[in-house]
Amino acid sequence: MSALVRISRAIEEPVLVLRMELFRILAPLFVLGFMSRRFVHADEWVGDSGFRVPPLGGDWRQPLYVPALPAWAAWGLAAAMVASGLAVSLGIRTRASALVFAATLVFVALSDRLAAFTVSKISPVLMIAIAIGPSGTRLGFDAWRRRRAGGTRPRKARSIGPVRFLQVFLPVFYSSSGIAKAKGDWLTTPHLLWTHLHDTYQTSVSFFLASITPGWAFNLLQALVLAFEIGAPLWFALRATRTLAFAFGMLLHLMIALMFGPVVWFGCLMMTALASAYMPETWFSPLERLASQTENRKRGAHGSGGTDAT
Repeated sequence: MSALVRISRAIEEPVLVLRMELFRILAPLFVLGFMSRRFVHADEWVGDSGFRVPPLGGDWRQPLYVPALPAWAAWGLAAAMVASGLAVSLGIRTRASALVFAATLVFVALSDRLAAFTVSKISPVLMIAIAIGPSGTRLGFDAWRRRRAGGTRPRKARSIGPVRFLQVFLPVFYSSSGIAKAKGDWLTTPHLLWTHLHDTYQTSVSFFLASITPGWAFNLLQALVLAFEIGAPLWFALRATRTLAFAFGMLLHLMIALMFGPVVWFGCLMMTALASAYMPETWFSPLERLASQTENRKRGAHGSGGTDAT
């Protein structure tokens, strides 16, 4: 069997639909949490009431200039972002809502490039993945409406391209970050991670840990993080190290969320992506019981609408 055939079969292998459902429920909420400090000042953020970088006339640092919106349109955009994001999380017209949400995220990322950080840049692609996948088929309003209409029981597992995308995206993301760190000063400044705990993002947790933890421990953590990120494609590809890499990544982002203030939303979004892509299937048992109980209860009240296909 050729390597190409093996890769194709691995990509097409069925995975739990609940992986996509978990991501669909949580990811939009964390994106909205990140955006919340911005859209409450929408007229200054993407509107004509605040500072705007002027057109730079084809400068490579500004490949696309997006003019400011009038205040009413800026507030309308913010309202559309919140409404569509919540609709995705609740599973209301999931595909259409995810596409609208992605469109608003693309616009604000291009409109105010000075405020476009990691969450701003990756969120549109993640929302498109939700729109493409079987989101809202087992949990949420769309699933409830389908059961009310007597539709067939949704499959528990199927081939899901967006889940495979997440499984590739995360190691590539980590590896790129690790290479950038290595090319920067993570290899030449031993106490770099320790100094990060004392900047403007400092929280009470980071202050406490910096006060009681010896300096050499942060040097060790710095080396572990760098080794994890650079080697992420290998750690997640090998079955023997995959669960350990998943656990390390979850712990890494939990500490980022607790210790670096506003970066909490990034940490939560990445933990959601990690869980959806790499969490062991047995850990989905509570969510599976919830989905099955909901499906069985509705079918008991309205009759059987088909068989469970896996």
